[in-house]
Amino acid sequence: MNFTETLKLAFAAIWAHKLRSFLTLLGMIIGVTAFMVVLSLLQGFNTYVDEKIAGIGSNSFTIRRFSFEDFKDTDTIAAAQRRNKELTFDEMEFIRERAQVIDKIGAKALPNSREVKRNGETLRDVRIDGAEPIIGDIEKLDIAEGRYFTEIENNNAQRVAYIGKDVADKLFPQGGALGGEITIQGIPYKVIGIQTAKGTVFGQPQDSFVQFPIKTYGANFGGLRNSRGLYFVATSKSVELSAEAVEEVRTLMRIKRKIPFGEKDNFGILTPDAIASLRDSILGPVFIVILAVPFIALVVGAIVIMNIMLVAVTERTKEIGIRKALGARQADILKQFLYESGTLAAIGGIVGLIIAKIIGLVVSAFLIQTIIPWYAAVISIGVSALVGIAAGLFPAWKAARLDPIEALRAD
Repeated sequence: MNFTETLKLAFAAIWAHKLRSFLTLLGMIIGVTAFMVVLSLLQGFNTYVDEKIAGIGSNSFTIRRFSFEDFKDTDTIAAAQRRNKELTFDEMEFIRERAQVIDKIGAKALPNSREVKRNGETLRDVRIDGAEPIIGDIEKLDIAEGRYFTEIENNNAQRVAYIGKDVADKLFPQGGALGGEITIQGIPYKVIGIQTAKGTVFGQPQDSFVQFPIKTYGANFGGLRNSRGLYFVATSKSVELSAEAVEEVRTLMRIKRKIPFGEKDNFGILTPDAIASLRDSILGPVFIVILAVPFIALVVGAIVIMNIMLVAVTERTKEIGIRKALGARQADILKQFLYESGTLAAIGGIVGLIIAKIIGLVVSAFLIQTIIPWYAAVISIGVSALVGIAAGLFPAWKAARLDPIEALRAD
């Protein structure tokens, strides 16, 4: 008996008992669905982090008041708040004038939220912040319309704004946002640029923001009074010089702040590698723990498949006897039942994959973009089939060993 004929018999047996086959596959479906949903979420999150890093360049890093280590526990946070001073424009200029391997460096203000208005329409909790014009080049902003700030606009603290797509669409539903005016705290600002839509991440909109030249922000919102809320974004002259650039900035900051040798930094430098390592340290153990759920479901599914296949052997004892009497070999009977269990489990894997894809589309619409790698899809179906074959091995062996005469006597 060839492969095609054996496969046709397997599908016929599965189709003849549709409800039983479906119930048999529940464990396999749940296991594959759970695994693929978790994998797609993690893959989507990893891709988002990597794209954010790639968006401003793998040779970029930020200088902030605190480092990751400062948030280790409450005592460490309290100590860091006492020790770490706010960053200042003088420190940025000190770095800019003396650095040898830094390509660009610019200041940004930590964001807060305000109401944004236009013609009686109000948007609440819009993120606002300020940035130096060079930030547009450093972060490689994707501008849909208009442009970013100029040095003249920043130096003169002009009332201009660079806005997100949500702000443009909601306050200017008929279009014409570019060149239009928005109002915050009673002060009008001219829209000079609109950013390309980014969507949402974990349910948080990325396009509801208004950004100003940093001196405009400081003058009108007090966000930089006494230099509070400032941080720097910098890039090295090449990817190869990234580590050297980070150390150069650390050295210059320590010199400017007169930190004694051996004393801990009272500022933080966040690099792409540090962000990726933090991500992996958080998600790695989570992924391992969550893998237990689909593994248990697959084991349960395998046990169910084995039991159902044993029932199938009992029900089809006479059929096996007839086939053996007509010349079927033990290998033919063995292949028939192994193909049946493997096909049954593979169908469960495919159904689980489809359900995971549907769940992923829903999650992508409301939470974060999910990604199912093609190789993971192929592996999940392959593993399902192998689990089914392994589960069906004993029933198939039992069927192949039946005595044809005894089988023909079965009721």
